[in-house]
Amino acid sequence: MMKNTHFHATDYRQVEQLIYEWARRIDENRVEEIADLLTPSGRYTVQSRFNLDRNLPHCSIDCHSPAQLRDRILSMRIANIYEPHHYRHMISGIQILKKEHQQLEVVSNFSIIRTMELDGQIQIVFTGQARDLIFMDEETTLFTKRHLVFDSRAIETLLVIPI
Repeated sequence: MMKNTHFHATDYRQVEQLIYEWARRIDENRVEEIADLLTPSGRYTVQSRFNLDRNLPHCSIDCHSPAQLRDRILSMRIANIYEPHHYRHMISGIQILKKEHQQLEVVSNFSIIRTMELDGQIQIVFTGQARDLIFMDEETTLFTKRHLVFDSRAIETLLVIPI
C-alpha cells in the first residue's frame, strides 16, 4: 500500500518543468546550459542498472559539480571526434516520492532516441529511470543530484552527449 503523500500542485509543476527543461536543452543542442540546472554542489551521474543493483560504484559519467560537467561538455565540443547525432527525450512517470524541508526526492522514466545526422538512422539508445534530489525554495528549483540509471548492461556505442 502506498503511503498517503500529498504535494502541492505547484511543487509538481516546478519539478516537471525542471526535468523537461533538462531534456529540452540537450535535445536542442544547448548542452552547455544543463550545468545551470544544478545547484553549486550538484552532482550528475549516469550509471547502468546492472551496476546499481549490485552496488558497484562504476558510473559511465560522474560529475561532482556543475564545473566538472561543463569541462566534460567542453571536451565533447572541441576534443572528441564522433559522428554528429541528435537526441530526443521522452519523459514519463514523474513522481515526487518525498519532501523534506527544501529537498524533494523524485523519480521519472526516460527513453532517448538518437538520430544520426549523416544517414538519418534512428534508434532507441537509452531507457531507464532518473532518481533525482531537487532543491526547491520560493525562487529556485534546481537539481542537487541528477542520477540517471539506464536499463541495459552496457552502452552500445560511445556516450558523448550527456543524457
